[in-house]
Formats: sequence, C-alpha cells, structure tokens
Amino acid sequence: MSLKIKHLNGDTTFLLTFSPIEARPTLNRYGRPPGTFSVLVDPWLSGPSTMWHPKFLLSKHTVTSCISNLSHIPEPNVVLISQDKPDHCHEPTLRQLDPTSSLTNVLAVPAAAKKIRGMKHFHPDRVHALPTYSSKDHDSLIRFYIPPLSPGGAPGEATVAYIPAKLDVSGLHNAIGLTYRPPTAAPLLVRYVPVSESPICPNFSTPNPHRHLINMPPTPPDSPPRRPRALSCSTDPSILSTASSSSIPLSQTSSVTTVSSTSFPINHPTHTSPYRPSTAYGHSQSPSASSTASASYRLRPAKTLSLLYSPHGLSYSPHLIPYATHHLVPHAALPLTALIHGFDRVENPWYMGGNVNAGIPGGIEIAKNLMARHWIGAHDEDKENSGLSVMKTRLKKYGLNEVRECVRREFGGRGDCEVRVLECGEEMCMKS
Repeated sequence: MSLKIKHLNGDTTFLLTFSPIEARPTLNRYGRPPGTFSVLVDPWLSGPSTMWHPKFLLSKHTVTSCISNLSHIPEPNVVLISQDKPDHCHEPTLRQLDPTSSLTNVLAVPAAAKKIRGMKHFHPDRVHALPTYSSKDHDSLIRFYIPPLSPGGAPGEATVAYIPAKLDVSGLHNAIGLTYRPPTAAPLLVRYVPVSESPICPNFSTPNPHRHLINMPPTPPDSPPRRPRALSCSTDPSILSTASSSSIPLSQTSSVTTVSSTSFPINHPTHTSPYRPSTAYGHSQSPSASSTASASYRLRPAKTLSLLYSPHGLSYSPHLIPYATHHLVPHAALPLTALIHGFDRVENPWYMGGNVNAGIPGGIEIAKNLMARHWIGAHDEDKENSGLSVMKTRLKKYGLNEVRECVRREFGGRGDCEVRVLECGEEMCMKS
C-alpha cells in the first residue's frame, strides 16, 4: 500500500492519496484504482484571506498554487478542514468544489462546519462536524468502509480523528489523525488467541458492527436487528454513503459515526471468553473445533498507514497519548507513516492568544513519541501579512538542515525520520 502527499500551494493545502498494493490496473468511473481513498486538506488556492476585517488581518500567498482550480484534481473522498480561519477554510476555494458530487464529504472542525453550512453551497448532508476524539467513546472516531477488491477479499477501512487542545483560547491548536487499512483481493484467514496472551490490545472487545462507519459502496449485508435509516446510497464502489441509527437527521448531529445497511456483514462467534475474535479486517469467524492452531494463535492486524496533520501544533502529552494508545497501537499503525507539522515558531502576546505555531519543539515531541518515518513541513509560507493582529507577532524561522539536525539529535543519531519540505506542486510517495 502507498500514501502519496502532494503540496498544492506554498502553505498548508495538501492532497493525500491512500492506495492498496493490490490495486488493479482497471479504473473506476472516477479515474482511480479500486480501494483508493483521497483527502483534500485545507484548500486555499488563490485570492486574499481576511479575518474579520482587512485591517485586522489580511494574508496573501507569495507562492502561486500549482493548480488554479480544484477541478484540476480528481474528486476527493474527503475535504478536511482543520480550522475555521480563512487560510484553512477559504470560501472562494471551497466554492470550486462540485456541490452535486455524490463522492465528496466535507469533514470540518465544528466552527468550520457551521461556517461551511452557512455558505449554502453544499447539501447539508455532505457537511459533517468532526467530534472530539475520546478513547471512551467509539462514536468519536469517523470510519470509512472500503469494499474488498474482489469477492472473498477483505474490506479496508479509513478513519479520521479530531484531537483539539484543551483550554485553547485561540482555537488554533489541534491534530487530525488519519489511518488507512487497505482492502484486499485475497481471502483472510482469521485465527484466535486467549485474551491474556494477545500481543496487541489485550483488552480489545468486539465492536458493534452497525456503528461508526461512513460506507464506500453497497454490499449485501446480513439482516440487522434494527435497520438504520439510509441518508444516501450509491451503486458505485468508490462512492461514500452515510446513514444514521437514530431518528435525528445527520445534518443536525455533530458527527458521522454510524454504519448504513450497506455495510460489510459481520458474523459474530457464539463462543465466550477466554477467546475473542480478531477484527483486523472488520469481520470475524468462529474458531474451528478441529484446528488447535487456529484457536491458539492470532494473526497480527494488517499494517496500517497513519498520518497526523497538525499545522499549528499540539502537545503530545496529554492530548495525543490516548489516541496513540487506544487507536494507533491496536490497529498496528505505528510507527507513524507521516507527520505534517510546521517548522517555524510563531508567537503573539498573551492577550492575543499567545503561541500561534508550535514549530520545531512541538513537532519533535510528536515525531519522537510516534516514531514518525517522515516529517513534512506545513504552514511555513512567507505570506504577505498585514493588519493589527500581526503587528506584535514574533517569528522564529528554522531551515531544513537545522530541523534535520534537531531530529537527528533527538533520535539518537539515527536517520529514522526523514524530514522534507515539499515545494508547491511537489509530490512524495511512501510505501509500506
């Protein structure tokens, strides 16, 4: 499987494309291989970015974006908006997206989701507010179901988690985590292990199969005890469909967290402890009575690609520890495939919110604790800024070699983390 990251502007607009290794040469009607999952992050291509009033803050790009319109890239599965500020949630750029698309869902932090709905450009059911991630709440994680590449194969899954800073007056500091487990064309052999001996996630319990997913194509399911109300449906394997298990319309809730009636069927085993099913691919089988080996061992979950996007930074402790412990580790998503985080440190006076960008210190803390394989700089463009809000801003810039040296020291001299700056239009591919 692979992750391609393309930098679309000089600041923090990226196109992320997750693909399975087994992707076939055939393309679907969207011009991409089956199993591909793409995310457009914080699109701002051209024009000024104004906060409240130009006299307060007016920002302009100094680097021309590599595309002039979002129609020049394939339709993404997700448009991810990490801030309600106009350099992340840029209305003129968002209006370039097709409002009638049955493929694209907009996932945004709550304040940005409210702002985007107010644009009245997208159908309300296509704009979803990201819930705050909690390790104690399964509904706080957005899940996308990705169908098998062929009958008998295993489905894949993509997840999105929103982790904001606590007591952050500025509302700038957060991280959004993405994971991708690819679908397969080969059948999956599932084995079991006593819970006390499980090398991964010993306290893992079987999830409810009819919750927490945004689905990508209809697959005939087992009849559920209570059929969720479908909000949208499609017959194309690459199109997302959503549903709600409650009577409240999805557009009125704060998250997209339930599975529709088109989900992959999950057959729960009838046995009880000490055995629990492996859910590495979202489904399970009962252990064979004639096979001692299959009842004694468990296959480790398939390797999962993982990415953390934090343009303004977020402290690893205490904010990211629960996500790493309860999601990344059990899903075999470490080491972190890629960290997208700024290099430069930006400070405002305390009465204007204090720290704006955490820069190197915050990025190194995350990269070290999550064993990041790649760190890509973001939000460090030398923009043309003017207004009252930037009059007392202090900026500490870090060069690429300086960042690499800091990372080398923190990693004990090992070159485990590749540090990159992607120029506008540049793309890099990571394979696993």
